[in-house]
Amino acid sequence: MGRAITSGMPRDIQERAFALALRVVTLERDDSFRVTVRRVIVEQLVRAATSIGANLEEATGAQSKADFIARVGIARKEAREVQFWLRLGQEAGVVQAADWTGLLQEAEEVSRVVSAIARSAKRSTSRGD
Repeated sequence: MGRAITSGMPRDIQERAFALALRVVTLERDDSFRVTVRRVIVEQLVRAATSIGANLEEATGAQSKADFIARVGIARKEAREVQFWLRLGQEAGVVQAADWTGLLQEAEEVSRVVSAIARSAKRSTSRGD
């Protein structure tokens, strides 16, 4: 049975990297460590989540098709990153799972829509100006 490959990368390495991050953020249980972990996860989440909209906004003012595709591509990557931070925060117990479940679902949906926009733009023969 073959491995699923995403963009040339075996899925198992992504899972191993996630498991490593989870082990690190749950390494210590003292309050100081947990506060630091929470701050880092939340800061990264906020950066990635706000970057999606900012890059989509920049894409609407793109000066070329290549610029549009690049900005949408960045938004797509940020949407994937949001999913990572949400999943890590949830599994690390940084916040209650019920608080983040809806956010994770929305992040997945946003990621799918942005990916579809990127694919469509790449297939389009018009310049988009």
